[in-house]
Amino acid sequence: MVKKTKPATDSKADNQLAAAVKDSAQQIWLAGLGAFAKAQEEGNKVFEALVKEGKDIQKRTRATAEEKLGAVTGRVGNVAGNLGTVAGSLSKQATDSWDRLETVFEERVARALNRLGVPTNSDVQALIARVDALNASVQSLGGKPARAPRAAAARKAPAKASRAPKAAKATKAAKAAPAAPAAKAPRAPRKAAKKPAAPAAE
Repeated sequence: MVKKTKPATDSKADNQLAAAVKDSAQQIWLAGLGAFAKAQEEGNKVFEALVKEGKDIQKRTRATAEEKLGAVTGRVGNVAGNLGTVAGSLSKQATDSWDRLETVFEERVARALNRLGVPTNSDVQALIARVDALNASVQSLGGKPARAPRAAAARKAPAKASRAPKAAKATKAAKAAPAAPAAKAPRAPRKAAKKPAAPAAE
């Protein structure tokens, strides 16, 4: 009989153990439900707190970004102003350099033309004045008034630059010999001598 009492004791212990496990599982389940309810209740509060904190951070970030953007815009404006000043200065320097180059070129061309004997505008004007003075002298001596040399000289001077060296030499010659005698009229061409006619054939 000893054996019979032992299993009954075992089953009683097993029942007590099962009841304890059941009670423990029930308590764990209730604790989980409580935690879930509390988390749900606290979750809404935490969510609202996080949204509020996010709005604050967004405001601060936006204000900082606008401040930095304003500073950068100011710097860019200053740089643009400086670039405008530098560009104006460079443009003035380029214009001055171009003007100097143009002046040097004009002077060299004038010297080259002078070496070739091409008269300058002032030389042509002096020649015109000299011709006018000579015409006045001729008229005062009783000669016929000359045609308008000024208009002819003005038209010919720019059109034919190749004759200009001759005009310059003529001006120099006219200044050197103011009282030159009048040139002789060209002779009429001679008539060709007639050959005797050939005898007529009979």
